[in-house]
Order: sequence, then C-alpha cells, then structure tokens
Amino acid sequence: MRVLHTSDWHLGRAFHRVSMLGAQADFIGHLVTTVREHAVDAVVVAGDVYDRAVPPLAAVELFDDALHRLAALGVPTVMISGNHDSARRLGVGAGLIDRAGIHLRTEPSAAGTPVVLTDAHGDVAFYGLPYLEPALVKDEFAVDRAGHEAVLGAAMDRVRADLAGRPPGTRSVVLAHAFVTGGQASDSERDITVGGVAAVPAGVFDGVDYVALGHLHGCQTITERVRYSGSPLAYSFSEADHRKSMWLVDLDADGSVAAERLDCPVPRPLARIRGALDDLLADPALAPHEDAWVEATLTDPVRPADPMARLTERFPHTLSLVFDPERAPDDPEVSYARRLAGRSDQQIAQDFVAHVRGAGPDEQEAAVLGEAFDAVRADDVVREVAR
Repeated sequence: MRVLHTSDWHLGRAFHRVSMLGAQADFIGHLVTTVREHAVDAVVVAGDVYDRAVPPLAAVELFDDALHRLAALGVPTVMISGNHDSARRLGVGAGLIDRAGIHLRTEPSAAGTPVVLTDAHGDVAFYGLPYLEPALVKDEFAVDRAGHEAVLGAAMDRVRADLAGRPPGTRSVVLAHAFVTGGQASDSERDITVGGVAAVPAGVFDGVDYVALGHLHGCQTITERVRYSGSPLAYSFSEADHRKSMWLVDLDADGSVAAERLDCPVPRPLARIRGALDDLLADPALAPHEDAWVEATLTDPVRPADPMARLTERFPHTLSLVFDPERAPDDPEVSYARRLAGRSDQQIAQDFVAHVRGAGPDEQEAAVLGEAFDAVRADDVVREVAR
C-alpha cells in the first residue's frame, strides 16, 4: 500500500503578517496532483490542520475545498486533530464525511478503533491518535500521572490490543501528534511541555509498521518506521534551512517500509542575514537573498536611523528586524531579552526566587512552581478548546 504522509498544514496562519492562504491553496493543489501522479492508495494528515481552534472563514473554505478534491480522487484520507486544532470542531460531521472516504479521528476514546483499508496483500489498519492533552485525557486512559508518555503509552496499548485480535499479517499505521525524543524543534511549534517534559520515547510506538507523526515542522526520520513529515510551508525564520516535503511511503506485504521525500512548492525562499546595516547593504554575497523573505539582525553598537526603510531598498521583502548589538556578555547594556534567551518559564521563575531571597528554590519549591506552570498551561488549553 502506498501512503502519502503529511501534517501541520496550519491553514489560516500568516507569516510575519503576510497571508499564507494563497501558498496553502497551492500546496493543496500540489497534494492532489501528487496523489494522482504517484498512484497513492491512502493519504494521512497527522494533525494541526488549522492554526487555531477557531480558524478564519477563508481557512475553513480552503479545508472544505481540500476535502472535496481528495474525496473526488476516490483515495481514502485519514486525518487527526493536533494541538492547534479544536478536536470537537474539526470532528463535526465526521460520521457523514466518513462515507466519502475522509476519515476524521479526533476522539481520544477511539484510539483503538482503526480505519481498515485493503490492498492486494490484505488489510492495513490505520489508527488515529489525535493530540492527547494529558490534563484532559488522563481519566479516559486511567493514568495516575498526567504526562505525555503516560497517556500516549496507554493509547498505544489500546492499539496493540486491537491489532492482536486481527487476522495474522494485518499491517498497521499509526497517526500521532506528539514531540518524540530525537526530534528537532523550531520556533513555530506551540509548547506542549507538561511536568518539564515534552518528549516521549520512540519505543512507545513499538509493535506497528509505520508511525506518521505531526507537530514538529521539520521533516525528520526518528527511526525507519517513525517519521515526521514536517509542515508543507515554513512558518518561522527558524525553518529557513528546512526542505519542505511529504513522505511517500510504500508498505510491503510483510510490513517493511520504503520511504521517499517529495518536495513541496516554495512560495518564496527565506533568508537570515546578520551584520552592521552598512555592511548588509553593500555585501555582494547577499545578492541571492534580494528576492527572499528576510530576517535581518543588526549588530551596530548604536541603532541606525531608518533601518527598515534602508533595508527594504535592497531587500524589499524584509519582514523581521532584530537588534543585537555586539557587546561583551558582562556589559550592563546587554538587553534583558538577550539574557533570558533560551531559558524556560520555570528557569526564569527560579532565577527570580534566587534574586529576591539570595538562594534558589529547593526541590519541593521547584516542584510547586512546575505544577503551577502546568496548571496554567492546561487551563489555557481547556479555555481554547471550549471556545
């Protein structure tokens, strides 16, 4: 069976205030063409179909167009909800849409109930594991501690139990939206950390033939059977070096996997340039970036006059301007933001405790801080889902 693995469409998202709807529509067209030209048997979309729980109307219309075009191909499509989606909204009408060959899997309780497709070699069971927010699903999966590894492990136990009851030789594909150990993050993914730990080990998925992951925006191979497709478009300048693509996966009769990367259309290249303003404006080596979306980091010790206006004369698509004057780390003029760069909310809070009382929090106090941050984050998720 030939499977096309994609994820993280983020329909409705802008790139530094530039609408991406046109580029997203081009990707949908490319996806449909790819399915047709490569004789794909099934499409899997591993979450974050939308960019937010309540997407703009134009994004909903684009999703509707994608569903109609995929259904018209007669090629089954399996989709799960991601941490940016409202599972309840995305799943509206799932039973009816199912009849058209579009299978929306947004209910955690259905993790062990697959979509079963058949080829010349027998059945392939597709299990959809939507994003599992630990605070919301720990009771469903009867886990003692609300953590990503615990709830995902419990969901996979249901998958393996169902698979064990199926005819010998049944192959299996799992769709999941999670941060798996070994994956490389970018700046455009929403933090899903719980209890200080976001990543789950790849071994959680043992026992299935292929795992189609979503959440991280870079295309990555965790193991030969566990892969991220990444987002089809770049959504932050941290993705400037990404090669945006989808996985074309061939699942043989014995469950062996062969995967090929298929490139996605690039609306405009990204470039990150750094240096003093006058140097950036004069450097001939930067000529290839003059038509790119540009993030410019200025290192001038004194902020120059009208930097954006001057930059856009040479780089008309400059979208982001960062000031990072070259100073010694102990210079008192080093910015507060620079001192905090790379530190988590909990680390910043612990630094504050150390600053005001002369000593950092002990183990018990650190645990209380961690629980407080988890509670606030979980409450934000509940509020967003309930909108």
